[in-house]
Amino acid sequence: MDAMNMQAAWALGAVVVLVLLALGAYFFHRRRQSQRLEQRFGSEYGRTLKAHGSRARAEAELREREARVGKLRIVPLSPEDAARFSGAWNKLQAQFVDNPAGAVAQADQLVREVMRKRGYPMEDFEHRVADISVDHPTVVNNYRAAQDVRARNLRGEVETEELRKAVVHYRALFDELLEVRVVEPVEPRSMPARPVEVRS
Repeated sequence: MDAMNMQAAWALGAVVVLVLLALGAYFFHRRRQSQRLEQRFGSEYGRTLKAHGSRARAEAELREREARVGKLRIVPLSPEDAARFSGAWNKLQAQFVDNPAGAVAQADQLVREVMRKRGYPMEDFEHRVADISVDHPTVVNNYRAAQDVRARNLRGEVETEELRKAVVHYRALFDELLEVRVVEPVEPRSMPARPVEVRS
């Protein structure tokens, strides 16, 4: 093999090595991205994967959700708002025995109010669920289950036990959303010590 052919073979070999390294880096990055999304979204990752039937499409949607929620101004509740919402929840829970269907409707309304107060957009249910799944993936299925019971209740298809479960599901989401902004007390500025006069 002459020098020119040898040089071409080396160049081709170098290109092949670079391509393999680039492919390796790409697949490593994709795997890390998949692991990050799976860790962040938990069971919602599997649900989205099943719904789309493709890892690439499912992960694209989850990244879209992250980007959309990242642009929102989600704020914690003030202690006063949290106390007001907690009081409203206790009241609706106390009314469950006398009016289970009404308690479920109130729970749904209260969860929406907390979401609105925190800064989540109040679009259709699927958008709300998608937004909630970004920061609260462990309770997003509770929200779906509660909404399912609520919808079936409007058609008169549920028993009291299911209504009780719906309130429990709403409560799981409500508790997660009840994140409170802690305001650090301001330390009073100390007065400078007055010099002590020494009299002889």
